[in-house]
Order: sequence, then C-alpha cells, then structure tokens
Amino acid sequence: MKPAPKKTKTRLKIKDEVIVIAGKNRKARGEILYINLEKQQVVVQGVNLRKRFSRPSQENPKGGIVEIEMPIALSNVQYYDSKEKKPTRIAYAADKNGKKARYSVASGRKRVLD
Repeated sequence: MKPAPKKTKTRLKIKDEVIVIAGKNRKARGEILYINLEKQQVVVQGVNLRKRFSRPSQENPKGGIVEIEMPIALSNVQYYDSKEKKPTRIAYAADKNGKKARYSVASGRKRVLD
C-alpha cells in the first residue's frame, strides 16, 4: 500500500501577497490563489504562466491559446510586507484583546497582518 501524503503546515493564507524568493520567477509578486498542502505547492496570480491550448466551448467559441498560472513550491514564496517593502516571516501572538493574531517579523517590529 502507498503511504498517505504528509500534510505540512503553512502560515500563508489565500489572498496573501507573496514574493517569489527562488527560481525562474524570482522577485515576482502576486496574490495567492490556491494552496495545495499535500503537494506543498501554491498558485500565485501572474507568476509561473504557461500557455495552454483550449478547445472551442460556449464560454470561448473560438478556442485558442490561454495563459494560466501553474503551481510553484511553497518553499519558494515568502509573505511580502507592503509597509516594510520586503519579504518577511509570519509569527503568531496574542493581540490586545487576547485573540490569536498574525504578525510581521520584518526588521524586528511586529505589525498585525489581518
């Protein structure tokens, strides 16, 4: 029998702005559209575009060539702090009300992300 794939944890969420830190699309920024924890991959808007040929359909009667985003490794992206203008790690801590909140770790400061 094949063992079940390992699910990894990530602190990134859908609609987070990330920057690619390794690979062909290095320094490209975009929003996370999809996260696959089993394969440890993310799909980022406007990054790792590939051309696919589509058949004619009701939505696209002519068919033709379509560019779509393909997944990239989860380890190759990092959260982009728009206020600090650089990639950062994400930490969890209690906020003023005692609720769990995500914080930016950029340059030693902590700032609530959500």
